[in-house]
Amino acid sequence: MTNPLVSYPQLKDTPTSHLPFSPCVVVGDLIFISGQASVDKAGNIITDTFEGEFRRSIENVRLVLEAAGSDLAHVVQTRNYVRDAANLPLYNQLYREYFPHPAPARTTITDCLPPDLKYEVEAVAVAVRRA
Repeated sequence: MTNPLVSYPQLKDTPTSHLPFSPCVVVGDLIFISGQASVDKAGNIITDTFEGEFRRSIENVRLVLEAAGSDLAHVVQTRNYVRDAANLPLYNQLYREYFPHPAPARTTITDCLPPDLKYEVEAVAVAVRRA
């Protein structure tokens, strides 16, 4: 059943998954982005250093936002999952690069991911209005 108030935008380079979820759901002016990890556009996990996985995950968020007509500057909330709490100082440093002051509302949970992932992020953004 479809709802005309809800859309599921996706571009050809938007990361996908074999799991049952949409990369993002748009309701009105709000964009809800499912957890993005260090995966390629086919949803295959790409293991890397914490920094590499963080950057790939945020770039995946950027691609999903682009499909929905928005960008990182319009992110209002993130939920972050960091496997190893020892990476928190680097996480905060990298996070500031992508989300400078004033940063979005944020939650960070540690010691919660499977061994093949070091970082994952969910986000909520506001759609960019175009004239």
